[in-house]
Amino acid sequence: MPFSENRPLPHLRLARPDDRGALYRICLETGDSGADATGLYRDPLLLGHVYAGPYLAHQPDLAFVVEDEQGVGGYVIGALDTDAFARTLEREWWPPLREQYPMPSGDSANWTPDERIQALIHRPPRTPEDITARFPSHLHIDLLPRMQGGGNGRRLMMALWAALREQGSPGVHLGVGARNTRAVGFYHHLGFHTLREDPYSLTLGLPLQS
Repeated sequence: MPFSENRPLPHLRLARPDDRGALYRICLETGDSGADATGLYRDPLLLGHVYAGPYLAHQPDLAFVVEDEQGVGGYVIGALDTDAFARTLEREWWPPLREQYPMPSGDSANWTPDERIQALIHRPPRTPEDITARFPSHLHIDLLPRMQGGGNGRRLMMALWAALREQGSPGVHLGVGARNTRAVGFYHHLGFHTLREDPYSLTLGLPLQS
């Protein structure tokens, strides 16, 4: 049930190591362009391994959650320096996952959803230098339906922006699926502007320093 003004405002706090299961679950339940992706993946941990776990493990000071009586229902996670974060993951995060999940073989057009995510473990996408030069930080934000519509997304974003500004970041970027029109509208409303666009995704950026 979406958030109602009559309900208590969910608590916003820094994420803890024991929130890992909740972050992985939310990542999966919003993993189909904002919709529930549980039925798409045989391994329910794969999306979390790529899009949530690295941040909780290696940038915990930029991981925030909102929780209510049902538990954690949304998060924002980020990296201060995208390039440095990628180097850290190459050393410390991806190697054991690459042993656990082999690189898929055969024609990539025939890969299953699981295999497409496994390929990202072996070949993580790199953000172009012209984007990281101006917007070196990046983020991911996901909220379950019950947390949507009550300002929780904005609250999470503002918490992360404040932390990034305090650490001197000049700008932050994010990627979003082109089909996720609700999220695109939300980001534009918050002041993000489009940096790159293709038929499947957009990269958006937001300056953080005046």
